[in-house]
Amino acid sequence: MASNRSALDEAPTGFSGAGHDTGPDSAVPGEAGFEEWNPTAESIAPVRGRHRVAKQRGGGMARSGAVLGVGVIAAVGAGGMATAKDRPNAPISMPDVAHLAGEVQDALPSPDELPGIGGLFSDGDSAGPSDGSTVAHQPLSTAGLTAQDRASGATDAGEALRARIMRQAEQQQDSAEAAERLAAEKSAAEAAAKQAAQRKAAETERRKAEAEAKRKAAEAEAKRKADEEARRKAEAQRKAEAERLAKLAGSYVLPVASYTLTADFGQAGDMWSADHTGQDFAAPTGTPVKAVHGGTITQAGWAGAYGYRIVLTLDDGTEIWYCHLSSMVQTSGAVDTGEVIGRVGATGNVTGPHLHLEVRPGGGSPIDPMPWLRDHGMNP
Repeated sequence: MASNRSALDEAPTGFSGAGHDTGPDSAVPGEAGFEEWNPTAESIAPVRGRHRVAKQRGGGMARSGAVLGVGVIAAVGAGGMATAKDRPNAPISMPDVAHLAGEVQDALPSPDELPGIGGLFSDGDSAGPSDGSTVAHQPLSTAGLTAQDRASGATDAGEALRARIMRQAEQQQDSAEAAERLAAEKSAAEAAAKQAAQRKAAETERRKAEAEAKRKAAEAEAKRKADEEARRKAEAQRKAEAERLAKLAGSYVLPVASYTLTADFGQAGDMWSADHTGQDFAAPTGTPVKAVHGGTITQAGWAGAYGYRIVLTLDDGTEIWYCHLSSMVQTSGAVDTGEVIGRVGATGNVTGPHLHLEVRPGGGSPIDPMPWLRDHGMNP
């Protein structure tokens, strides 16, 4: 390559280079008449009444010329090459590299093999022609077009990019709408499930309430029936008792028709050794004494403190004692209900005429005659 000559080559005779100056104290070896200029020393040297003027020896360049040379060198280093206006441009020679173009092209990788940008130059469907032929060059505006872009009718890279962006936007919009639709469907399903659970709970509560109402109604009906049954049973028992008492009233009679109740069962007194063992019916002497029920006279006669006494034994073994009689009409054999068996008197240990009546179930110890008489339809 041709180049311009250096400015130093055109310097005047006697100039030794940048940074040197003529001076009286030093000289470059081999070049007589020059001395080294030390600007620092010159700047800090004391002024002694006059300015110091550098000397020039043997036809050399003045100090101003040296400064001009330094500026030229600096200009050459900073801006490249300095040329004079009146000089023609320097010829530049370049090497011929045309024969290297094929070798460089063969060494470069295929565009679709470049990482990150291969998709801009290949549609991804094929790596190149299968016959090994060279792909035809296309305009730069069609760089990066894919088979999908060409199929959609795009003929320009910008149009293809815009179409891709629009497709991506539509896909994102579709995705957002699908997500919203799924969220709405999920919310609707949750609301429907919640409503179904609420309806199921309400139905369960309703059924429980109905079952409870039915149970209470059944209990009330059962209680009503039980009460009705108890009432019917009580009424039946009452009627049966009334019938029994009516029947007993026909089969049982009081021992005397006209009387006055005096000493009761269990009463204490001086007339007997222990508490009173029967019920006294006071009546005039000679008042008829009747059999309270049909039975058999098993004893009749004198009984000491009891006076004249008749013992009537009933069919169930109960003994009825009639005491203090004035006379005995029946002394043995069977008698019917209401048949006269004796008369009221005052025999034995007494203070006045009366009938002393004792009731002894099974022929044992005496009991209160009044409840027994009532139980058998009599009301003394």
